[in-house]
Formats: sequence, structure tokens, C-alpha cells
Amino acid sequence: MIDLAGKRAFVTGGSRGIGRATAVLLARAGAKVAVGYRTRKPAADPHITAAVRGDLGTSAGASKAVAEAIRALGGGLDILVVNHGVWPADDVPVAKLTDEQWESTRRANLDAVIYVCREAIPRITDGGTIVLVSSTAGQRGEAFHADYAATKGAVISLTKSLAVELAPKITVNCVAPGWVDTEMSAKPYAGGGREKIEQTIPLRRVASAADVAGPIVFLCSTLARHITGEILNVNGGSVLCG
Repeated sequence: MIDLAGKRAFVTGGSRGIGRATAVLLARAGAKVAVGYRTRKPAADPHITAAVRGDLGTSAGASKAVAEAIRALGGGLDILVVNHGVWPADDVPVAKLTDEQWESTRRANLDAVIYVCREAIPRITDGGTIVLVSSTAGQRGEAFHADYAATKGAVISLTKSLAVELAPKITVNCVAPGWVDTEMSAKPYAGGGREKIEQTIPLRRVASAADVAGPIVFLCSTLARHITGEILNVNGGSVLCG
């Protein structure tokens, strides 16, 4: 059993989906948890100590959110899970990708990740851990969603860079989910799309948010204390990386 008693965790994108499931699972393992959100305040939950609103895509917004979360947690941080992000649902070829869409995707999926890490790292205790959330799109690319794939690929590179930079004080790992049963995937799942997608997955189903939260919490625990710089694939076998 994973025991995180006494640990303090901040989970970004924690109002729903993977972030929400991760926050609850961390709390059930004994951690004191604050979640970050941008627009949708999470429903009240006895497991969650605090919900912090902020635009992490700005330096000032990230600084404020991290400071508020740490204050709510009692002044320290042991676990950082950077989960927030966007996936533009419409298919857009690069030749028609607007400056606005590229900047919006990059701001949410990469700028905000770096800003949060930059603010949190000096406050993370020795023996602490960071888990970033990428995607299979960051490993194999994704036609008509190059903006998303590029930013998620950058998160993978950031993971490896930080793992070396922050060792031996902090471990840094990444989880790369495939298709997950969340609101973000509602459009491609519509009209029989989900069934078609599941036929491309060796395990023949999309992941639940809990399927992804479990590996994240494992990486936050002492069971993973000798793991750093790794990309943990949670995709039902749809992308196999050696």
C-alpha cells in the first residue's frame, strides 16, 4: 500500500478528469492536497485541502497560484503534479494553423508547465517529486494536431532535462496517457468514434481517469524512489517505446 502521510501535494488541472482523480487518490494515500484550476472550480471534496484559481500561462499567474497552494498546505511542498493542458478538438493542418491557436496551445501546454515548475522547484523539499503529464501524441506525433503534439513532446524533453538538473534532491518523471475517458475527448468519441479508437488499442478500451491517476501516484511514492527521468506510458499498448 502506498503511504503518503505527511506529504503535501499540488496538482494543477485538478478540477476534473485525470487531475481530479489524481488529487483524490493522493489524498486517500494520506497526502494533504491542493488543486489548481483556471475556470471551473472543483466540487467540494473532503479529500481536498484547497482549490487555487489562476492562469498558469502567465508568469505572474503561476507565481500567485503556487504561492497560494503552498500557503494552504502549511508552507511546504513535497509533490508537484503538473497535469493541466488543452487539446484543440478541431482537425487543423499546419498550413492553416493560426498564430492565435498556436500561441494558445503553447501557452497552456508548455509555457504554463515551465512557469509552474520554475516557481515550485525552489520550494520542494529534499526527497520531493515532480510528475509531468504528456501524451502519446508527444511521442509519435499527431496529424492535424501538430500544435498539441509539439507541446507535449516538449514536456517529455523538459522531464528529462529537469531529472538531471534536479538530482539528487528531486525526482522528475512523466506519464504519457493515450486515449482517456474525459471531457477533452468527447468530440472524437462521438458518432461511433470511440469504438473505432478502441479497435486500435491492444487492450481494446480507452483508459479511465483512475487508470492514469494510479501510475502518477506510484511515481509520487517511495516505491519509485530510484526512478527519475522516465516516461511511463499509460496507453493500453497503443504506443510501445523501447
